[in-house]
Parts: sequence; structure tokens; C-alpha cells
Amino acid sequence: MTLKVGFIGLGTMGLPMARHLVNRGFSLKLYARRPEVFEGKARELIDKGALPCNSLEKVATDVDVVITNVTATDDVKLILLGKTNGAALFANPGTLFIDHSTIDPASTKQIASELFKLKMQFVDAPVSGGIWASEEARLIVMQGGTISSCQRANEVIKTYAKSITRVGEAGHGQIAKLSNQIAQTVTIEGVAECLTFAKSLGADPQAVFDAIKDGMGGSQMMSLMAPKMIAEDFEPGIEARLHAKDVSIALEAAAERQLPLPCLEFVGGQYRQIMDQGIGRCDSSILIDVLKRLKID
Repeated sequence: MTLKVGFIGLGTMGLPMARHLVNRGFSLKLYARRPEVFEGKARELIDKGALPCNSLEKVATDVDVVITNVTATDDVKLILLGKTNGAALFANPGTLFIDHSTIDPASTKQIASELFKLKMQFVDAPVSGGIWASEEARLIVMQGGTISSCQRANEVIKTYAKSITRVGEAGHGQIAKLSNQIAQTVTIEGVAECLTFAKSLGADPQAVFDAIKDGMGGSQMMSLMAPKMIAEDFEPGIEARLHAKDVSIALEAAAERQLPLPCLEFVGGQYRQIMDQGIGRCDSSILIDVLKRLKID
């Protein structure tokens, strides 16, 4: 039986994921808050048989699975559980909701609980790998949910994922993703400081990068970010605004538990500067530019 899927959120990550589903023969409904998307970048999916929907009611009615891939915690709450037009109001009992957004773990648990009361299933399944991995169906997926709901979700997720790991119950996928973002953003800052240090002492940053990239200090993130920083190429691959959002969520969760994360707190301040300067749609490699303007008292 062909699974019927409703897909909500056709941004830089969501659109390639939806494309993989269409190419694999899933029956797909699409919803985007900006209807012009259907006449632009999502047109190819419609030409292949996906059905564009102009409301959450239409995208959630008579489907087996509803997938969300949006930006913020409040977006997910409103889309799924809005009192007047939340998708859950129109979905059949037993519908599986899969959320690929990166949001607050505590709110994720609440969403799962509310859907469970409506006799529906929920899996939080944030992704890592960036737009390249989404395009190539090589996403890393971290899951939270019951074993049975995660197994059911895998029928869909394996279409665009390289690796799928169930971390624990609902909300634990988000914990894993935020842990990933802590490691990522602190590493990006480390790369920026490494290259800034090398250049300030008179060395060629490219030569330094070539010398260390395959050693213990090297990493996938260094190999991705260092060339962009050296070239001052801030065209977005990983938009800084998204890292800023994720860092903020992690810091808020840590503060609730009085957990000090000094490195992340510093990086969070750097990202706040980026947002205050209105350059949040630049690549996170822009951290090196922010670092240049720091002064030592």
C-alpha cells in the first residue's frame, strides 16, 4: 500500500526531502505558508504528481503521515495544535506526525502528549547535515518517540536519510540535535579563532589549514568552514540565523537547570551580534568576521 503523506514546510531543507518522497512514489500533499512557492521552486513536485494544498485542513485530511519541517517551537505548536486550524484537528486517529524541526525539548514532549490524547503518534526527528545532505538523501536523523512509532516513521525517513538513530522517548531527538548544535557552533568558533590566530602571527591561514586539517585538530566542520572563512565567502550553506536560534534554545534549556555552558554562552553572544547586525542569513562562517571586531580590554 502506498503511504499517503502530508508535507508542511518547503524551505531549503524541506523541499529536497519532499522531492525524494515524490521520486520514491509516495502519495504526497504539500503545504507552504507562502502560496507562491507552488509556482516557483515546488512546481517540479506538482508536475510529478504532488498535490498543493492551501490549508492545513487539506494537507492533514486522509493521510497516514504528516511531516513538519519549519523553524521555531511556536510554529510547530501552531501548525499541529492550533485551536482553530491545527493539523491535528483534521487528521484521522492513528495518524503519525513526524517533526524534523529543531525546537525546545520540553515543548516537544508537550506536543507528543497532546497528540497522544488525540490517539495519534508523534516522533521528533531533527536532522543534521545541511542542504547538501538533504539534496543527496544523506541526512543524519535523531529520533525521539516510542519504539513502534519510530519504526513506523522509518518507512518514510529512510527515503532521505543516511543514518537514523532512536535516542529515547519524545523530546530526546531534540536533546540530541541541540547537543549536536553545541558541538557544531563551538567548533565553528574554534576554527575562526584558529585562523585568526594564525593570520595575526603572520602565517598564511591556508597553509596552516592544510597543515592541520588531517590531524587531531581537524574535523568535518573545519574542512567545511575554514575554506569559506579564508575566502571570506559568507554565502549561506548553514544560515547563521538558524544556528543562532538553536544556540538560544540550548542556552535556555541549560539555564532552567542552572547548567553552566561557558563556551556556548560566548558563542551565543557572537550569534546575537550577528542577528543585531541583520546578517543572520549569511553563512555561519561569518563568525570569523565578528571575531575580528572583538577588542581585549
